Amino acid sequence: MKILLAGGGTAGHINPALAIADYACKKNKDTEILFVGTKKGLESSLVPESGYDIKYVNVQGLSKKISIENFKALYHMITAKRKCKKIIREFAPDIVVGTGGYVCAPAVMAANSMGIPTLIHEQNVFPGSAIKVLAKKSSVTAISFEDSRKYLTDAKKILFSGNPIRPEILSCERKKARDSFGLKNEKFVLIFGGSLGAGAINSVALEYMQTLHEKMHVKVLFATGQRNYDEIMSGAAAKKCSSNKNISILPYIHNMDEAMNAADVVVCRSGAITVSELCALGKPAILIPSPNVTNNHQEYNARALSDNGAAITILEKDFSLRTLSEALDRILDNDEYSTEMSKKSFAISNTNALEIICNQMEELINK
Repeated sequence: MKILLAGGGTAGHINPALAIADYACKKNKDTEILFVGTKKGLESSLVPESGYDIKYVNVQGLSKKISIENFKALYHMITAKRKCKKIIREFAPDIVVGTGGYVCAPAVMAANSMGIPTLIHEQNVFPGSAIKVLAKKSSVTAISFEDSRKYLTDAKKILFSGNPIRPEILSCERKKARDSFGLKNEKFVLIFGGSLGAGAINSVALEYMQTLHEKMHVKVLFATGQRNYDEIMSGAAAKKCSSNKNISILPYIHNMDEAMNAADVVVCRSGAITVSELCALGKPAILIPSPNVTNNHQEYNARALSDNGAAITILEKDFSLRTLSEALDRILDNDEYSTEMSKKSFAISNTNALEIICNQMEELINK
């Protein structure tokens, strides 16, 4: 099987494509993989580092406003589609898979126009502009949340697959994870704002930790993000949080699989992969969507959980010591409520996304 994968810009688009590639190669050793991406996106480093070949095209997104840049973007899209056709003719893939990002569009459009089976995958609840356009002609649109169906009414065919989940997240045992953090009967709160950190989460987390006493049965693991670590540690020292043995403050959590499994509640942003991992573990969560993302997609992700009782969503403008403390107390002080959240979170998840996607790919190829 020969698979051409297109997805780029951010890790959220690239990592699912890499996961699909890895799974397909493990399933069939004769599988050949080629990526299409841009030199500006993270795929230019992540794909070669993973051992896969990549071809580059020049493409950029369209602005919602009429501008000269849009004419440039249309020109790049036309030339990129032409180059993708050339790549497809030379590589001769059995299927083309798109996982979002602007580079996804010319590759999948080229394949659709050439009669080659296509599968596109949307990680978020609210589909990106490229996925919404491509869904009309693509063979299959795989979605990660059932709520996405209502935004893809023109799609040719929709398949609920879920998001690819890292194997280490699923294989980690909760007891061993808690042992690694020295936990016994304490409630364990995990707080993080992503690899770069989030200022709003950091400042409120610091206030919350100031209210904790060393003898309380609550432990906190807090990741600040590398760029905010020194500032937060200075604040923690001033507020006398850093001397509390129940509080651990790190710039980055390298063993996130253990941290998430050990946690009784997670406070974080609501990126697609993070939300999917929380659901796969049935983890009660307090979600603070980033307001600085395209199409406000993080709020859609968070609402998909909180509207179903699987999480508590707090918008950044409403996020404060009071709202955080109330949400944490509600979860930590009520085992029945947290257990119900866990069950509802599990119900939203799908942990065999890669198997579903690859089976669908084989079905399309063998038609």
